[in-house]
Amino acid sequence: MSQVFEGYERQYCELSANLTRKCASASALDGEQKKQKLTEIKAGLDDADALIRKMDLEARSLQPSIKATLLSKLREYRNDLNNLKSEVKRITSGNANQAARDELLGSGMADARMVSADQRGRLLMSTERLNQSTDRIKESRKAMLETEELGVSILQDLHQQRESLLHAHNTLHGVDDNISRSKKILTNMSRRMSRNKWIIGSIIAALVLAILFILYFKLTH
Repeated sequence: MSQVFEGYERQYCELSANLTRKCASASALDGEQKKQKLTEIKAGLDDADALIRKMDLEARSLQPSIKATLLSKLREYRNDLNNLKSEVKRITSGNANQAARDELLGSGMADARMVSADQRGRLLMSTERLNQSTDRIKESRKAMLETEELGVSILQDLHQQRESLLHAHNTLHGVDDNISRSKKILTNMSRRMSRNKWIIGSIIAALVLAILFILYFKLTH
């Protein structure tokens, strides 16, 4: 195995153990002491990252048979480092949450002490404006109801006009049917008159021929 890798490995193991102890002690601290301890831990994590990178470069430069073993160990060290980072984030988050709660509590107490007559006056003005807004809303609602009633009345008038138009349309349709029937009747009458004219003409012609025949017969005998 590479002596260089073993040297980096030894340094990382010592640094990891030291960081683990510092994380445990930082959890019990608060205030500036905790911030200082977290700063030291973060600097140690940067050093651990650097050692991990060095070990990775050294392992990849070796023969494949050795490289596979070293990279396997390197994955374990990376998992260990990720666990340390997660622990630091948990401690930092807890510290930030506590600070935020303290700041919020202090701010709330300060706001409570700052309540004054001026603020009460502004509150009264806001209440008055709210009442005025309520009155305007009521007036707007009244106008809207009146507009709605007018719209309903207009719709009813339009409906009645539509009914009248439909009735007129039906009446015109009936008149059109009557005109069509009258036209057919007149056409039939015209045809009958024409046929009657032909019949009468034929009868007159027959009578004239008969008279001529009779006259001829009498004159010849």
